[in-house]
Amino acid sequence: QVQLVESGGGLVQPGGSLRLSCAASGTIFSFNGMGWYRQTPGKERELVAHIASGGNTVYGGSVKGRFTISGDDAKNTVYLQMNSLKPEDTAVYLCILNYRGANYWGKGTLVTVSS
Repeated sequence: QVQLVESGGGLVQPGGSLRLSCAASGTIFSFNGMGWYRQTPGKERELVAHIASGGNTVYGGSVKGRFTISGDDAKNTVYLQMNSLKPEDTAVYLCILNYRGANYWGKGTLVTVSS
């Protein structure tokens, strides 16, 4: 029923920017929050950013000050603006939806930061 579709990943040079989008579809009336995690081979999946339905945001320490999460309730979409990208930001970025006591995951979008 619930589907999450991420977009916006790609190749960017260090210091550059990208904006990721995650659109939720299905029968969704309200949800507790949406966010982004990232995963790289050899590392644990880590929190990037999360935004609650009330607007409160949380960021992982490695991205705080560089990334910004925002949402569009009318479109059931969450965005991640990534600035000052570093090679260590290279990862698969996955969208998460917190809805009715369950977590739903997107398939991920690859971000590669390299010169």
